[in-house]
Amino acid sequence: MGNVDKRNRLDEEVFTYSVTKDHKVFIYWMGKQVKILSGKESDKFLSRVTGVDFKEAQLMMAKVTGNFKRGNEKDHK
Repeated sequence: MGNVDKRNRLDEEVFTYSVTKDHKVFIYWMGKQVKILSGKESDKFLSRVTGVDFKEAQLMMAKVTGNFKRGNEKDHK
């Protein structure tokens, strides 16, 4: 998949998630809840995140929450 995390910001555990009994997925960024997935969205996330390495899981959570910048955006001043 190529290294899209050029600044290695995903090496630290910034994203975590927990799953409830009714299969809702709560995604946290630096300890703050930022997204809740349910239904097909949570099923899809859980099937993809199972078995991937730490960094790939971080990238998946970053993408699903929208808290992901590729580092190539221009700063408009």
